[in-house]
Amino acid sequence: MAEPRIVSVSDDDTLLDWQRVHNEIIPTAPLSVEDVRGRVTRHLLEVAYDGDVLVGNSTVRPPSEETAAATVIARVLPEYRRRGFGEAIYQRCLELAGELRSDGIETHILASNEEGLRFAKARGFVEVETYLLPGDTIPFVELRLDE
Repeated sequence: MAEPRIVSVSDDDTLLDWQRVHNEIIPTAPLSVEDVRGRVTRHLLEVAYDGDVLVGNSTVRPPSEETAAATVIARVLPEYRRRGFGEAIYQRCLELAGELRSDGIETHILASNEEGLRFAKARGFVEVETYLLPGDTIPFVELRLDE
């Protein structure tokens, strides 16, 4: 299994790298630099590198008023998939989520991301609902870890 170097979003370079991965994998909901700056104050954002090459990112959202579960999202750029990076990023997300007081683990994946859905389901996530954000044409799938 490949072991990426995973670092917290802590400066402009890592923030731009996190944004790049997000916007490439979720083109239907691109985020501006200011959007990402806002997220980094509320969520745990990390980026993953193979040496100095950007391969992915992650988000861990603490429980909120909307959900008692922690949300984990692991993203790997398409050209780096099936090399173990996703598993390493996902395990790191679970580690971070485990430090939060939450009632379970969930994730959200763009419905057109078939590889991401297969990855989550292979790790025990089950589909809870499908929802469409205002203005979007491709829905997201909410999945919960079946423990």
